[in-house]
Amino acid sequence: MKVVLSIAGSDSSGGAGIQADLKTFEAFGVFGTTAITVLTAQNTTGVEQIVPMEPQFVKKQIEMVLKDFNVSAIKIGMLYSKEIIHTVYECIKDLTIPIVLDPVAISKAASPLIEKEAVDAMPMLFDHVSLITPNHYEAYEFFGYKHGDTDSLKAIQKLATPILVKHIAVDLKDEKYSIDQLYMKREKKVFKTPLVKTSNLHGTGCSFSSAITANLALGHSLEESIAISKQFITQALLHAPTIGMGPGPINHKQGGNHVFCA
Repeated sequence: MKVVLSIAGSDSSGGAGIQADLKTFEAFGVFGTTAITVLTAQNTTGVEQIVPMEPQFVKKQIEMVLKDFNVSAIKIGMLYSKEIIHTVYECIKDLTIPIVLDPVAISKAASPLIEKEAVDAMPMLFDHVSLITPNHYEAYEFFGYKHGDTDSLKAIQKLATPILVKHIAVDLKDEKYSIDQLYMKREKKVFKTPLVKTSNLHGTGCSFSSAITANLALGHSLEESIAISKQFITQALLHAPTIGMGPGPINHKQGGNHVFCA
């Protein structure tokens, strides 16, 4: 069995963060291990409190996992502070396995999720990962990228690391689609699925990135991993359980069932 590691924050409501990553790993049949960076008190209506872990404790968690397991891939989520980012950098900079960085910095509602100094420190990781998966707010913050603005591609095209800009809703031939755009220097590939009309979007970004990580661990190519993971998210949205008083979580189990049956 392949082993993967998630370095990310905990979501007490179970829909995002470490909890979503573990559910996603299970859906794809890989064994998930964790290094928790922050604890959160939250539910589907919002986040009430964030408690960051001591950087040395984050380091110790990573070291203990890597010492015991043959880890095939790593997913990085919320890091919260510049000190934690520096610590994670030291832990991953010499690794040669696939690493997916989901730069959890700005929410889908355009709200900041990490400290300002952490936003400034995040780019130190960019050259040491295999894929960066920002949402469109994060793509603008880190790369100056705006969908449809050709001039804004210049910064992305200079990077050696592929960037997947997640979930932009577009109209194509009178149909609505969710598209993700993969940039590999001057190459671009678009992944699209019909847009699922639902408010149950909690944890989709985390789950998408961890699904890609799981599939990279299983030996799929980057493009194959993204395509499989996009189908997984679509099915997980279609079968979301509609629980909680706010935007609810997706259904990781049904997403995995439909991908494996496809």
